[in-house]
Amino acid sequence: MQGLDWNDLRVVVAVARGGSHAAAARELRVDPTTIGRRLSQLEAGFGIALFTRDAGGNLVLTEAGALVSSRAEHVESTIGDLRARLGATVAEVAGVVRLTAVPILVNHLLVPSLKPLLQQHPRLRLELVADTRDLNLTRRDADMAIRLARPGTETGSRLLARRIGTLRYGIYAARQADIPEHLPWITYEPQMATLPQATWLSGTAGPACNQANVALNDADGLLSAVRAGLGRSVLPSPIGDRLPELARQPDAPNALPEREVWLLAHQDLVHLGRMKAVADWCERLFAANL
Repeated sequence: MQGLDWNDLRVVVAVARGGSHAAAARELRVDPTTIGRRLSQLEAGFGIALFTRDAGGNLVLTEAGALVSSRAEHVESTIGDLRARLGATVAEVAGVVRLTAVPILVNHLLVPSLKPLLQQHPRLRLELVADTRDLNLTRRDADMAIRLARPGTETGSRLLARRIGTLRYGIYAARQADIPEHLPWITYEPQMATLPQATWLSGTAGPACNQANVALNDADGLLSAVRAGLGRSVLPSPIGDRLPELARQPDAPNALPEREVWLLAHQDLVHLGRMKAVADWCERLFAANL
């Protein structure tokens, strides 16, 4: 006969258990006529009867039927074990998750908060990619991304995104500065002019204002310059407020920038236990710090 269909073998097992087409139909959630048709096709393929009726009218296995049923039960058990193992593997928090974010978030928020997550899940390996570029999750340059803007249509339909907070900013200077308000403004270099915090600095610390003789392309660079006493600048409040060497300055008259925080992941991976664990950690972390 041609290749066996597992659905037909399931019919043999169900009929053997229930003793009738009706009982098998209830177990498999199909019509009794479907049970009869599949069983007839299977017997025709084997060229031998698999069931006979006892004195009470119940269907009982023939010798050949007992052999088929035994083998089918073994297959059923193997499939059940495979499903259980796959389920455990999917739910298990183990393996590598590659998470990307801008350097200032990686270096000063994610890494300092990482120890409890790794202690809770010792088989998890988190690869943190500090990069100002938007790495391509569709090409699997990373598994997850924390981004500071609402994702656009260019991210594609394969990515899932949810907002996990709002990043607020403050003005900071080195704590040892004598007169912080007289310090020059540390700004972004021209190619980063479209960033909300760069736009704010440009409006506040324009050419007529006192600007430091240094400009940078990344918030982590601005932070280093502020810590070095080179001037003052706007920095994420959850980071600036927790650094003892920095002092927060009074807010300027014009409102300070805010940025949405979004968590992105490839939809083919979000069901995995390791991805869920990292996503939950990110949400808790930003909820506690923003």
